[in-house]
Amino acid sequence: MTSILPWSHCNNEWNTDNCLDNSRHNASFSNVSKEANWSMNTNLTKMTPSEEYWKYNVLQITSGIEDLGGIRLELLACLFAAWVLVFLCLFNGIKSSGKIVYVTVTFPYIVLIIFLVRAVTLPGAIEGIKFFIIPKWHNLLSTKVWGEAAVQIFFSSGAGWGAILTMASFNKFHHNMYRDAIIVPAINSGTSIFAGFVTFSILGFMAHEKGMAVEDVLTQGPGLVFMAYPEAISRLPVSPLWAILFFLMMLTIAIDTQFGTFETITSALTDEFPKLLRKKKMLVTAGVCFLGFLLDIPLIMQGGMYILQIVDWYCGLFTPMLVAVIECIVIGWIYGTEQFYKDIEMMIGYTPCTGWKICWKFITPVVILVTMIGYKPCTVWKICWKFITPVVILVMLVFNMTQLQPVSYNHYQYPSYAIVIGWVIGMVSVAPIPLYMIKAIACAEGSLQQRIGCLLRPISEWEPVLRNEKNRMETCTLTYFKPTEVDKCELNSTKNTDEIQNIL
Repeated sequence: MTSILPWSHCNNEWNTDNCLDNSRHNASFSNVSKEANWSMNTNLTKMTPSEEYWKYNVLQITSGIEDLGGIRLELLACLFAAWVLVFLCLFNGIKSSGKIVYVTVTFPYIVLIIFLVRAVTLPGAIEGIKFFIIPKWHNLLSTKVWGEAAVQIFFSSGAGWGAILTMASFNKFHHNMYRDAIIVPAINSGTSIFAGFVTFSILGFMAHEKGMAVEDVLTQGPGLVFMAYPEAISRLPVSPLWAILFFLMMLTIAIDTQFGTFETITSALTDEFPKLLRKKKMLVTAGVCFLGFLLDIPLIMQGGMYILQIVDWYCGLFTPMLVAVIECIVIGWIYGTEQFYKDIEMMIGYTPCTGWKICWKFITPVVILVTMIGYKPCTVWKICWKFITPVVILVMLVFNMTQLQPVSYNHYQYPSYAIVIGWVIGMVSVAPIPLYMIKAIACAEGSLQQRIGCLLRPISEWEPVLRNEKNRMETCTLTYFKPTEVDKCELNSTKNTDEIQNIL
């Protein structure tokens, strides 16, 4: 909140001799004698003012994970304020967040439009846009490109993270989820393309200012947000205004992302222990916020960036893909595509058709086209659920695991024990799946084979019951009728689980 942004120059106390200021960079050497026999090393490691501001003032980063340093008090205060804001937005569950999301979703689009209008008028913006939209066809032959594209889809769409399922559970029973399954990915892809125009317009401007190629100013990871963007903003007229808009946009995006993740945790707890926690939603929200605050403290230490990189490297890559594979197997082979198809018919109100036998590579465009013109869902979804989707995701998962390089941050290489810790953290994030399976088998009755056989069968008789609940809006629950022999172990398992919950 100053007239001159602190990351726009090299005259701050945290700046080093390696800070690359524009005034220093454009120094004149015209008076140097031709006869002088000397050479200047142009390979010195230089950093922009925004890079030094991020590393030496905000993070005060240490040399490696071996030295975590102390807690950054300024970041601790920001972390506490962020979790308080999350609590205030979510203390009343979906009722409060559903209203706030109108602001957190629309504001980033407004800011992006403003940035785009300004960015395309900057010198060099056209070169950045050309770099963005002109394809490099030879990259399509790189397996690494396809692997990273698959990972990006999981990140941007939220598939496998649980937030989509959690938020969908609050919809009305007859909500057209088939339509949403097409619209949401389409909007997600459109937003990514739109944001790409903004990003590469600014990167083109930066390249023009520095006299470099666009590809030479590209950075990855947090650096693009906290170093490249602030540097570009510092070069704009009325830069404090643009900085305020940019970081407000980042705050709303972060809060909006947190809504889904946070609601997934609280809903899982209240649904698993409804008698104990359902009526104590505010206390559950406060408890999860406090726990999240405590778990985040190591990340705001001086060496916290190294920990964040480990978590992102090993959890963000494999966990959602593995969960997605398991979900497809459960729906396609255990619950059954036929039963799942009947459920969709019951929800959306019309009978799915039996058309189209098409190749996998044509599924997505054809389904989108058919949805746009109003046709009904078809059997192609069954093929996807049961065969194509789990196989494709599994191939991507195996490919990314085989191509995975040891975690690194910039030029820093992590020690072996840090890599082991990363794999442990990644496995812990998916550990509840096998643990819950073990719990279900232990609670069932009969021999081991009978228990597993019964637990892998869906309940044969059920119907939806619509209820108006105060905490969950209008939801669908399962009602059981005259149990068959097949269902006995399931009922015994449910009975034993209820006994455990009553004890708790």
